[in-house]
Amino acid sequence: MTVSTGRRTPRADCTAGPGGGITFDLDLGRREDEEAPELLLRLRGAKGKGDGDTVRLQLSPLRDGRLRAVLPGTLEPAEGRWDVYLREPGAQDGEAVAVEPGIRDLRLLVDQVPRSGRIAVRIPYPTLDGRLAVRCWLRAPHAEAGPVTFDGHGMTVEGTLHGTGLGAGARVEARAPGADGRVLRVPVTGEEGAFAFTLPLDELADGAVTEPRLWTLWLIPGTAEDGPAGGVRISRILDDVWDRKKVFVYPGRSTGEGSRATPCYSTDNDLCVRLEPEPAP
Repeated sequence: MTVSTGRRTPRADCTAGPGGGITFDLDLGRREDEEAPELLLRLRGAKGKGDGDTVRLQLSPLRDGRLRAVLPGTLEPAEGRWDVYLREPGAQDGEAVAVEPGIRDLRLLVDQVPRSGRIAVRIPYPTLDGRLAVRCWLRAPHAEAGPVTFDGHGMTVEGTLHGTGLGAGARVEARAPGADGRVLRVPVTGEEGAFAFTLPLDELADGAVTEPRLWTLWLIPGTAEDGPAGGVRISRILDDVWDRKKVFVYPGRSTGEGSRATPCYSTDNDLCVRLEPEPAP
C-alpha cells in the first residue's frame, strides 16, 4: 500500500563502498527545518513482518540540500532481494513509497577480493518495473566460478574457493532436480584457493529428455567445512552483475541421447547446466 504525499517521486543515487556498504543520496527538495524521512529495505517474499525482514536507515542532511543514508558494510541483511522504500515522518510502514534508481556507482564491486571466508555481497539494481532494489548474498564458504571452456562433450570450469580448502575427497556434484534426482560426481583439482573440474555433459542424459531440467553444481571440499547441505554452491557473485542469466550465454552441446546440455546461470547467479530436448534440425 502506498499513499501520495504531493512530493516528487523519490530517486536515489547509489555508491558501493570499499567495505561492502552502500550510500544512498536523495534530492527531495525539502526545507532544512523539515523532519527527515527514513529509508526502508524490505526483503522480497518474506513471510510475516519480523524484524529481520526490514532494514531501517536514517536519512541525514548534506550541505548541498540532499539527504544521505548508509547501509553499513558490517550489517549483513539476509540473502535475497531487498526493495527500497521511503517512509515519511509519521507515516506507517505500509504507506512507504517505492524509490526509483538514479546513478549507480558500482566501480568498487568489479574484481572484488574478499577479506575473509564469509562473503557478504550487496548490489543495488533497477527492477523490471523501474524501482530500486538491493541484491544480497551471504556465503560461507563460497565457490566463485570463473572461466568456462569446452572440449568435445565436456565443460571445464575454473574458479576460486573462499573460506575453506580442498581435502583428499574433494569433488564436484552435478545434481538433477527432484528429491530422487541423479547425481554425477567428478574430481576437482586445485591449490591455494583455486579449483578446476571437467564435467562430461553427455553423461547428464539418461535416456530421452522430454522437458528442460536444470542441474545444479556443488563443490564438496572434502574437509570438515563442506558447507551447508554437504556442499558449496558454485556461483559468480564477486562483481557488479546482479543477474547474469541473460548476460552470460554459453553454447549448448549435444549429448548424443536426443538432448542438449547448455551451461547457464540462474537468476541468483548460480552456475547450472540446462538439459533439454535436442531441437529439430
